[in-house]
Amino acid sequence: MIDVLVIGSGGAGLTAALKAKELGSKVLVVSKTYPTHSQTCQAQGGINAVLKEDQQDSVENYINDTYKASHKLGKIENIKFFCEKSKETITWLDSIGVPFSRDENANIAQRKFGGTKAKRTCYSSDYTGLKILHTLYDQSIKNSIDFLNEHILLELLVKDSKVNGAIFLNIENSKIIQIEAKSIILATGGYSGVYHQYTTNSYSSTGDGIAAAYRAGAKLSNMEFIQFHPTSLEGKNILISESARGEGGYLVDSKEQRFIDELRPRDEVARAIYKKQHQGDKIYLDLRHLGLEKIEAVMPQERKLVYDFMKLKMEKDLIPVSPSAHYTMGGILTTIDAKTTLENLYACGECAQSGIHGANRLGGNSLLEIVTFGKIAGENAAKNSKNKETVEVEKIRVQEIKKEIEEILKKECKTSFYSTKNELGKLFFNNVGLFREKKKMQKALDYLENKKEEIENLGVADKSKIHNKNLIELLEFKNIYLIAQLIVKSALKREESRGAHYRVDFENEKEAFDKISISIKKEENIEILFEEIV
Repeated sequence: MIDVLVIGSGGAGLTAALKAKELGSKVLVVSKTYPTHSQTCQAQGGINAVLKEDQQDSVENYINDTYKASHKLGKIENIKFFCEKSKETITWLDSIGVPFSRDENANIAQRKFGGTKAKRTCYSSDYTGLKILHTLYDQSIKNSIDFLNEHILLELLVKDSKVNGAIFLNIENSKIIQIEAKSIILATGGYSGVYHQYTTNSYSSTGDGIAAAYRAGAKLSNMEFIQFHPTSLEGKNILISESARGEGGYLVDSKEQRFIDELRPRDEVARAIYKKQHQGDKIYLDLRHLGLEKIEAVMPQERKLVYDFMKLKMEKDLIPVSPSAHYTMGGILTTIDAKTTLENLYACGECAQSGIHGANRLGGNSLLEIVTFGKIAGENAAKNSKNKETVEVEKIRVQEIKKEIEEILKKECKTSFYSTKNELGKLFFNNVGLFREKKKMQKALDYLENKKEEIENLGVADKSKIHNKNLIELLEFKNIYLIAQLIVKSALKREESRGAHYRVDFENEKEAFDKISISIKKEENIEILFEEIV
């Protein structure tokens, strides 16, 4: 039997797998895509750490910056642990071969990101996430970790509030399989895919693990907080990292005038751009003054992306940009030990609400989070599996799911869900995006409720069982539909503005909402409530 089943093969999942393996566990990593395809590779700019305490920076400053960015919704105990571990985390990544850029003294180079005055962000050119991901995967191969790729998570196996495995669909042949395990780690990423065609994320960011955890009865938290990155290529949704502004890039309007401090927190910069655009202006990233030599040294990937997709040169042209959904702060509620509210179930990375980001995330903190809490999840999942010989599972659920998939394949395809997915993405960007108000969010909720019967009865045009992309995308869309309800219901309940959640009808932060939101399944209904941060 598997000791530790890791679901998801991005940076968080691979770190968890390596730690559990190091502690002697039998580990299996199951993933919808392939390990080097995960969203981790999109994190271009860097990973935060205080490598040396001096007059320029300290761990205390880092804790204060992270807590301030969270708008009082971060858990101070968790943030303290996270920041204090930052040097150890970078040292470990350096030791396993991550090729960090170096300064003139051969020390790991650091750059400044928004929300802080210190140069705290370690980087590997503008490929930081990609380099970390590839290094973790190399280490996983070296340590003989087993992988099962192209299997999408359908449900968690639960008995008496204990999770004892999971059910997957093999994308290659549509067969349903059940995998039993003593401990399960979810590392399945975030849910920016709800904002389809308005997100920097890949099409795979559909919140599958979060949706499965919710259906299994786990508590979710802070689902209303979505971070919109200020600078994606206009009309393309391709990320231009904060490193561009960190290295000295300007944001200018159509008159080439700067209109905001480019290193203010992301939510403030993104709203300023959105507001200008809705007044009919165009916004550009201006890097011309940096010169070709510097741009090629610190942003070679971004320069290439800009040229490939816009036929513009960073050193000569203004780059048109707009905000896009980029990161989701909400997710499965976890403790400092990466435990969820269900026994045997752990979560780490963007799918978890680990008490670090609260209402907003500092750039450079997500990569640190996936490694810090990936290790914690792997360690505690391994310990949890030590004294168990076997687990009990209900055999009936896998049979029910097989029947459900067969029914979908048999149904006549009367409506294409792709047009609904496009409508939903646009509706959420406009109504549950950077500026929110009750009337617009209620319209989005009404849309979802009106679509309920249609979505329950959706079929697929492709009836094949071999690499049926149509079927996979329908299963993903059903998760998007569920999570969209959780976002808008949480956002309606939080009658204030805080961090990334900005309401024009409640413009101020309210002490009564110094609490995390909780989303939980009550029979077939979604219940939203608020809990103290303890």
